[in-house]
Amino acid sequence: MADQFSIYVGGVGSAAAVTSLGAASAVLEKNQQPFLLIDCGPGVVEHYRERYQCLPGAVFITHLHLDHIGGLETLFFSRRFSAQTDLIKLYVPASLVALLCERVANYPGTLAEGGENFWDVFQLIPVLENFFVQGIHLQAIAVRHHAPKSAFGVYLPGYCFFSGDTRPVPEILSHVIDQRAVIFHDCGLHSNPSHTGLEDLLREYSPELRARIYAYHYLNEEQRQKIEAAGIKTLRAGSCLTLG
Repeated sequence: MADQFSIYVGGVGSAAAVTSLGAASAVLEKNQQPFLLIDCGPGVVEHYRERYQCLPGAVFITHLHLDHIGGLETLFFSRRFSAQTDLIKLYVPASLVALLCERVANYPGTLAEGGENFWDVFQLIPVLENFFVQGIHLQAIAVRHHAPKSAFGVYLPGYCFFSGDTRPVPEILSHVIDQRAVIFHDCGLHSNPSHTGLEDLLREYSPELRARIYAYHYLNEEQRQKIEAAGIKTLRAGSCLTLG
């Protein structure tokens, strides 16, 4: 029997809506078992443990804004003071590794008792494009967010593309992503230099592409309803979709 893939969406909020809608994150599942957490913002570890009764074994980081990595400290302490012995695999696009170290791992006294490094509970795996999690092939694809190569989407070939934070990327969705794949796309009601707005989706993407898009990373329920009223499907925190 073929493997069944699904995606669980723990949070859908923009940075200003982390406390109300949850930090934007998702979990890729195979046969209803989690194999990759995408992003680890504030509150994500707690929501993950509530759903799966364990800590994530593998995490992919799309970019380094705190609403997407602010939960890594919680993950460090949760793993450090648990009975779990396996290292947590942290998949990070290679261009982000040095800055990630500066943002979360450079403090000399990780524990009050001393003698421990932030990286002692993680296996850092730098990623260029292709990578594997439990033998499953995935791709990290650079998107548009601030500076070049500062943010990356995650692609499970043939199944789904999770954009992370991005401006519109029609060249990727039209020429790189399989036409069967579902697209989970950053979208608020209004655009800005780092994020896609509803007007961007309607302008940049064909009706065929828009039909495959689920929007997340909005500000509130009112924005979600306006996005849906324009014909774009949206995600809510706690959504779980079967893929393929």
